[in-house]
Amino acid sequence: MNQRNIAAGIVASLLAIISGPAIISEAAANGNFTTSQTILWLFTIYAVGGILGIIMSLRFRIPIVGAHSITGAAFLATVTSQFTYADLIGAYLLSGLLLLVVGLSGIFSKLLDYVPKEIVSAMLAGMITKYMTNYIVSTSQLLVVGGSSLLVYLYFCKGIKRFPPMIAAVITGVILLLCTHAFTDRGTPVGFVFPQIQVPEFNVISFFSVALPLALLILSNDCAVGLAALEQNDYRPPVNQIVITSGIFSIVAGFLGGQCANIGGMMTAICAGEEAGPRENRYMGAVVSGIMLLTFGLFAWKLVPWLQALPGTFIAILIGFALLGVFVNSLQISFSQPTMKISVTFAFIIALANITMFSIGAPVWSLLVGTLIARYIEN
Repeated sequence: MNQRNIAAGIVASLLAIISGPAIISEAAANGNFTTSQTILWLFTIYAVGGILGIIMSLRFRIPIVGAHSITGAAFLATVTSQFTYADLIGAYLLSGLLLLVVGLSGIFSKLLDYVPKEIVSAMLAGMITKYMTNYIVSTSQLLVVGGSSLLVYLYFCKGIKRFPPMIAAVITGVILLLCTHAFTDRGTPVGFVFPQIQVPEFNVISFFSVALPLALLILSNDCAVGLAALEQNDYRPPVNQIVITSGIFSIVAGFLGGQCANIGGMMTAICAGEEAGPRENRYMGAVVSGIMLLTFGLFAWKLVPWLQALPGTFIAILIGFALLGVFVNSLQISFSQPTMKISVTFAFIIALANITMFSIGAPVWSLLVGTLIARYIEN
């Protein structure tokens, strides 16, 4: 262990710690979750994800960072209001089961090839566009905090690229909010929420509208990104084993109220890069990240009341910064192929419209219509 891989592990964990809770808080509020359910959600994804990263990194001596899918959480924020809590738990379990089946069958690459990554990215971009417009509106309403944070974000994008701009912007926003706002209500104090098995319900609608899109997002935006980063840095990751393990841990997380626990795409990329020190020791950065995530999960019961006390406009700003990179990358990937303009456009606008037909949500229609056009019209 050295300073460089420790620093990489800390930055990787901060990426998840800063961006995830605001999105999950929004998703939980949309679904009318209780405070205990929200705390259990945060505890599960960070604790189980952290344990996954620690085990896998020590087992294979490869920087495999365990996390939850931030893009998956952003997607869930758009659908939690349409299903009961038990339906969502069932969908999380089925999503984890899909990951397990994909890993055992070895068809990961074939599955991604059938549903073009451009279509998946267009669906995601359409689903989170609403949050980006809310970010702009909230910045105009909380101008000192939002505007200053945006300037810091742009400065770090241009000048100090080794420190994540999103983290710098969020830290700036938090400091300015504490300096300019008086917090008379810090939410409802709660005690530690002990993990307990959640009772699922299964139905076809939640499978197609939640479980399937969530599994595709995990595979395409997390597993694929993380594995590509490892291979780019001359590692030979056990692809099927990583997907299988992500499926098993996601099932465990589902039973405890979390949407998933899987290899983290961008976090793994941070710990696998040259900045993380000598190649043979970089896996220790992933271990450090796992320990920090596990610790954060254990103290989720202290975090949620503070999140509940934050102004809604500030939450929207946090979500905006957390999703900005995902949104930009999704748009870039979506329209990267000139031969897929029509399919990507329809996938994007269907997701943006957030329609529901025959009790099937927009993500499924977006993926279905986009894939059919790409495969049989534009091909």
